[in-house]
Amino acid sequence: MAKEDFYEILGISKGASESEIKKAYRKMALKYHPDKNPDDKVAEEKFKKAAEAYEVLSNPEKKQRYDQFGHSAFDGAGGFGGGGMNMEDIFSQFGDIFGGAFSGGFSGFGGGFGGGQRRAKGGNLRIRVKLTLEEIANGVEKKIKVKRKIQAPGTTYKTCPTCNGSGQVTRIQNTILGRMQTASPCNSCRGAGQTIDKKPADADAQGLKVQEETVSIKIPAGVVDGMQLKVTGKGNEAPGNGIAGDLLVAIEEKDHETLQREGDNLHYDLYVSISDAVLGTSKEIDTVTGKVRIKIEPGVQSGKILRLRGKGIPSINGYGKGDLLVHVNVWTPKTLNKTQKDFFESMREDENFEPSPASSDKSFFEKVKDMFS
Repeated sequence: MAKEDFYEILGISKGASESEIKKAYRKMALKYHPDKNPDDKVAEEKFKKAAEAYEVLSNPEKKQRYDQFGHSAFDGAGGFGGGGMNMEDIFSQFGDIFGGAFSGGFSGFGGGFGGGQRRAKGGNLRIRVKLTLEEIANGVEKKIKVKRKIQAPGTTYKTCPTCNGSGQVTRIQNTILGRMQTASPCNSCRGAGQTIDKKPADADAQGLKVQEETVSIKIPAGVVDGMQLKVTGKGNEAPGNGIAGDLLVAIEEKDHETLQREGDNLHYDLYVSISDAVLGTSKEIDTVTGKVRIKIEPGVQSGKILRLRGKGIPSINGYGKGDLLVHVNVWTPKTLNKTQKDFFESMREDENFEPSPASSDKSFFEKVKDMFS
């Protein structure tokens, strides 16, 4: 099922400024805030969609990737994706957007919207994965060793005595407008609602310890250099009943020995001798799926581009595959022996060796134009 366009969700154009994006999100978030729409699943879903759209469009780098690749810039297999934000993510990341509109705190933390306790979220981890063109073309599953914080075995927690497990401290003040109630995260437990009861000697102050874990990452075909994928829940764990952070995977593309990538297309420089150009030949070249043999017609001109359709990189948006463009370069020898010189001297005035381009022989600029069309 196709995802809704982020710009349409917020009701803005692609040319919207940073302040316009923020204003549109605040308007949507206040309209569908869970405190104003209790037990309304439709409003809750719209609230989450607006937060997801803002999370991407408010970040210049993510916005640029979204404008270029759409939702595919953040989607992938095996738990990847820019969506699926939970209420803890939204309130922890964008709480400042709401200002004091909802009693200085948010009843939407944790499970449910009616004064539930805030669940702390562990920190995200970031890694960089280097991929070959072959791996990018075919998709790959990588097993990466990651050092992440986990709850140390034997750690136990107890209800925070300051907030009685709510994660919030409520204060009532008398003002000229009457009695006002505000809520803020508990300083004793940092809003988690729990404090450490017992912990082993190798645990830190939060009851966590570092452990190396092998994480399996499924990377879809067609990813691009600089793209960031997300593995949900594979970041650092949080103390108590908190939720784990995410593992953010940055893609880095390795240089290929003979192929160059341009979007979904690949380029290959093929050098042939004058003899092969005149007589014709066949050559074996590299592709991302193995070697293939191509035919070079007699009389081929330097600069000719042979297009091998479907031999490029799969589109990450699912729109087929790019092509492999083979650039033919006729190699001119720099040194000749006497026999070779005599031959070419005798051919200097021969009409077959005189340049005589036909109307079908395209100029360099026409070839470049065809290549990008």
